[in-house]
Amino acid sequence: MQFNFEIDSTWCLEQLKNDGYITDREKLLVQTTHRQREQLKWHPLQWIASFNLKNQHDLSQILSLNVLTEWLAKKANLPLYTIDPLKADVPVLTAVMSQEFALRNKILAVEVQDERVLIATDQPFMTDWQHNLASSLAPKTIQAVMLNPEHLQRYLVEYYQVSRAVSGSQKSGAYERDHQGVEALLQLGDSQNPDANDQHIVKLVDWILQFAFEQGASDVHLEPRKEQGKIRFRIDGVLHTIYHMPANTLMAVISRIKILGRMNVAEKRKPQDGRLKTRTPKGRETELRLSTLPTAFGEKLVMRIFDPEVLVRSFLDLGFDEKLLNKWQSIAQNSHGIILVTGPTGSGKTTTLYSSLKQLATEQVNVCTIEDPIEMLEPSFNQMQVNHSIDLGFAEGIRALMRQDPDIIMVGEIRDQDTANMAIQAALTGHLVLSTLHTNDAPSSLTRLHDLGVQPFLTSATILGVLAQRLVRRLCPQCKQETFINDQDWKHLTFGYQFQMPNFIYKAVGCEACRDTGYKGRVGIYEFMPMSLELKQMLGREATLEQLKLQIQKEGVEPLRIAGARKVLQGETTLEEVLRVVPLS
Repeated sequence: MQFNFEIDSTWCLEQLKNDGYITDREKLLVQTTHRQREQLKWHPLQWIASFNLKNQHDLSQILSLNVLTEWLAKKANLPLYTIDPLKADVPVLTAVMSQEFALRNKILAVEVQDERVLIATDQPFMTDWQHNLASSLAPKTIQAVMLNPEHLQRYLVEYYQVSRAVSGSQKSGAYERDHQGVEALLQLGDSQNPDANDQHIVKLVDWILQFAFEQGASDVHLEPRKEQGKIRFRIDGVLHTIYHMPANTLMAVISRIKILGRMNVAEKRKPQDGRLKTRTPKGRETELRLSTLPTAFGEKLVMRIFDPEVLVRSFLDLGFDEKLLNKWQSIAQNSHGIILVTGPTGSGKTTTLYSSLKQLATEQVNVCTIEDPIEMLEPSFNQMQVNHSIDLGFAEGIRALMRQDPDIIMVGEIRDQDTANMAIQAALTGHLVLSTLHTNDAPSSLTRLHDLGVQPFLTSATILGVLAQRLVRRLCPQCKQETFINDQDWKHLTFGYQFQMPNFIYKAVGCEACRDTGYKGRVGIYEFMPMSLELKQMLGREATLEQLKLQIQKEGVEPLRIAGARKVLQGETTLEEVLRVVPLS
């Protein structure tokens, strides 16, 4: 096949017909359809994909852009490449060639290895650029790869915009530094840093936020270091480094976000909290909670993203099975008492509480919350935020809420004796109280309250039930594979419980859909402990934690590890993932 020619829609249609993918009629349809002005700029495969033609080799499949790209890659005998934006080292990739050269030849460096550089193209028969680039990259060799045209167009612009913004912010800082005379050498503070309102910095902040929304990140960490700061995203509970940025540029990015969050930009010695409301690329309003922390190399900033769709979800989506859901809904129908949700930070406690309150908040009841901070504004609740600067803590908040004729009170967290006592007073005076605690499992929450100074007889009189939970990563449905079970790990996980050894379980593999992680999304595992009469009596007698655990085992309450084992058997997660997050004591 000849090289050095640009493919067009006529060539693609002819080849697709010859290869048996489309019929003469479909070829004629595409050729005779008039294009709009913006469609004239499309790659030929994008134009053909827009018709949703059926693949004549497999009539259940549409000739999508992915299918057509795969076909063209085979035709040109090039490997098909998929960009993982989380792994792309943007500064290194953009240093391979100038943006002008990349745009002119419609190519992009996608991976720099020890001995070769992978260059992506969507015009596989155009090879003129290879000779020019080979001399500048020597001794490294070039490997051309095929890339989806939409991805090439997007990342060709995005990568260079980000690199230009970083280098532009550095130049503006360098200019200021080099043109202030001898005195400037003594000014070691902000004068060396790019301005937070500089257009380059504005673009970088926009890119970070859009990228975080697109990747489904729950938290964004901006971490300053001596020379190169780090930007990391937490996705499905795991942190990924996505960019290394010059320290002074990162500090300017942090300052820009502090301005947007109405925080004190000049104060860098004290931790601060702020909030930011923005819209995702899909147009949804999203809240971000900001938190700064002074570190050895400057302020670290963490942005927690509260996706409204995640915070109020159905219980089945959260991972509740029918039996647990019935028990949970039954206990939530009580008119007074305390329901506790326990687990470490980031285990989904707030989501469970919001989903429960959403169901309970009917026109006939008054639902009031005291939170630190309010994580999502919900029109069916009356929400109040803790404000320590005016001595409005959880205990003071509950005291105020009790005079507001509430039916249901949600307390963000019980973290001290005053809050615990006020929650118990609210429950004793006829209110339903929902709250969270930081404990490893359900029975530990009872002894935790005693550690806070609550009398055991008050705990036994008010607690209705405790739900302990964790989040495990869900297996990607597209690539999970059956595997043999590790007998030792399985016995370790299910110790003390009778489980028939399964023939197989599933393992994480990794594909394009899950960014080669093998997991997509998360699901909850739960240990629900309703307060039985026996438990209440044991609490009154100040039973130890071990005695309480033995009693709930007798009552058939399954610990978190067994809930995790069930999720493994159902093919929802892996044994390794459960062992990673669940306490095995």
